[in-house]
Amino acid sequence: MPELPEVETVRRGLEPALQGARIVKVEQRRPDLRFPLPENFVQRLEGRTVTSLGRRAKYLLADLDDGTTLIMHLGMSGSFRVERDNVGPTMPGIFHHERSGSVTHDHVVLHLGNGYRITYNDPRRFGFMDLVARAALAEHPSFKALGLEPLGNELSGDRLAALFKGRKTPLKAALLDQRLIAGLGNIYVCEALHMARLSPKRLAGTLTRKTGAATPAAHQLADDIKSVLTDAIRAGGSSLRDHKLTDGSLGYFQHHFRVYDREGEPCLTPGCGGMVTRIVQSGRSTFYCPKCQK
Repeated sequence: MPELPEVETVRRGLEPALQGARIVKVEQRRPDLRFPLPENFVQRLEGRTVTSLGRRAKYLLADLDDGTTLIMHLGMSGSFRVERDNVGPTMPGIFHHERSGSVTHDHVVLHLGNGYRITYNDPRRFGFMDLVARAALAEHPSFKALGLEPLGNELSGDRLAALFKGRKTPLKAALLDQRLIAGLGNIYVCEALHMARLSPKRLAGTLTRKTGAATPAAHQLADDIKSVLTDAIRAGGSSLRDHKLTDGSLGYFQHHFRVYDREGEPCLTPGCGGMVTRIVQSGRSTFYCPKCQK
């Protein structure tokens, strides 16, 4: 599933075409994605202007001029294609797994007044779209229980200590709990834990002292979470700002993975000498170095 950096990169890629544009025509090619599309979906979108394009966790949020918000989630295989007359298509976003280019899986097309067409493509149809009043967004089922944003000012060693106090779950599982921190996914949790030299099997509560204060490890992990997410977004953002490559290719952050998908390869921590190991936690692959991550 696309993680926060991929979704933020998609947002940045869509923003120049979508923000401030009027939706003049909508093609709805099927009644549902993961869930049924909202009633009167086409009629409620046509004629509206997108006033801003934001993100909450792994959700894209297009605010419309009538006070409603179009929620968009990419699911497992969703992507957007941006096209304009006499200009070749682009697919904003950097993904670990290749996105589909087959028009068979084009499910929703937005025709904009500025000449752009934005197509949502999703072979597995695990993504979804919804329309809600902006004022009621916080109470929407997708957002009601979401935790703090990992790139916001809220994330700190002190906040991690408060969130993890007394928790006997593995550290990786706690970081993936969207009720605590929203938007973190498997790839970047593995990366951040390696940067912080913390074992994914370590109990989350060990980042909090008996007094409730944060340990040095908690402060380090908070910094490294922000760092790995920022680096991943920067990799995507740089490629999106430069579409002069003749093949239209984008930069892929997986070229810089420290541990993810590198089972059996040498650890990149200077002087470590260990090997990257893969284990399974809660049905998901975890990659880490048993030698330097304690």
